[in-house]
Amino acid sequence: MATLGNPEMLTRKIKLWDINAHITCRLCEGYLIDATTVTECLHTFCRSCLVKYLEENNTCPTCRIVIHQSHPLQYIGHDRTMQDIVYKLVPGLQEAEMTKQREFYQKLGMEVPGDVKGELCNVKTHLDSQRNGDLKSEDPASKEAGDEKAEEDNDYHRSDEQVSICLECNSSKLRGLKRKWIRCSAQATVLHLKKFIAKKLNLTSFNELDILCNEEILGKDHTLKFVVVTRWRFKKSPLLLHYRPKMDLL
Repeated sequence: MATLGNPEMLTRKIKLWDINAHITCRLCEGYLIDATTVTECLHTFCRSCLVKYLEENNTCPTCRIVIHQSHPLQYIGHDRTMQDIVYKLVPGLQEAEMTKQREFYQKLGMEVPGDVKGELCNVKTHLDSQRNGDLKSEDPASKEAGDEKAEEDNDYHRSDEQVSICLECNSSKLRGLKRKWIRCSAQATVLHLKKFIAKKLNLTSFNELDILCNEEILGKDHTLKFVVVTRWRFKKSPLLLHYRPKMDLL
């Protein structure tokens, strides 16, 4: 309790250098721009760097896990949260990047896209307000309403089609789940489901876990939407969990 009253313990300054490894791209070694994350392993890179890399490779540049044998670009996504963190931690980075993008389009004689133009204007207005000391305290009610609206707009997974599935163990080597019903996005894949179940059951590897539907093993890249359309068209059977230790493969 004594430490809580110590002001020095409540404020801790961290140098940007100490966290550079977490906000820089492994491919270009610069700060993340248009941060894009690999869905399989959650490693993040600049979008342009990652797309260029995946033109000739199908593995993650950091951990070398296979993203997808033939279509790795379908398993990466824009990481807005990470990009917002980078912009807030690195002074002037967002303004400099928006300016570069505007100059790039103007050099090619093209119209600046609306999202770039709007973001640049927002950054410029915010910086001008800070410099002039014109930032005014917002009304608490309107600020709260705005925060709720922003949270609703950014809650992308809630707008996905949802699917409820029943999981049942089909192997004596697996203990049963405490809750066999789960609800998740229809865009989730069987691989995501395997990783989730392996973590819940404390399995050493999700590769030893098979998920069956109507006695057929589902491929790791099958989405739950695909399962609903092709396997549950007439009868919604539970997904069976089967444990396949490595020794069984010998």
